Amino acid sequence: MENKRYEKYDRNPQTKKRYGRSWKRIRDSYAAAHPLCEVCLAKGIYVPTEEIHHKLPLSEGGTHDRANLIALCKPCHSRIHAERGDRWKQRKPENS
Repeated sequence: MENKRYEKYDRNPQTKKRYGRSWKRIRDSYAAAHPLCEVCLAKGIYVPTEEIHHKLPLSEGGTHDRANLIALCKPCHSRIHAERGDRWKQRKPENS
């Protein structure tokens, strides 16, 4: 539900335009070649790919080039965006 809200209201419209039919073909091809989350696999854990992530976001000059992509499970994908603070707004610590 949060992801739908982000897509509708928060994602930059110029960036959103770059996710058309060609991206879907690239994404599906990459997922077929990388059926497991690459972060989890590096830890010896076998988790199916659920998201194809741009290492350098399109909004920052990244491309759909395979060298800029990584296959991730949803938890790894969410963690990367949370750490970057670019999708879900991070709360500021309260002063005590």
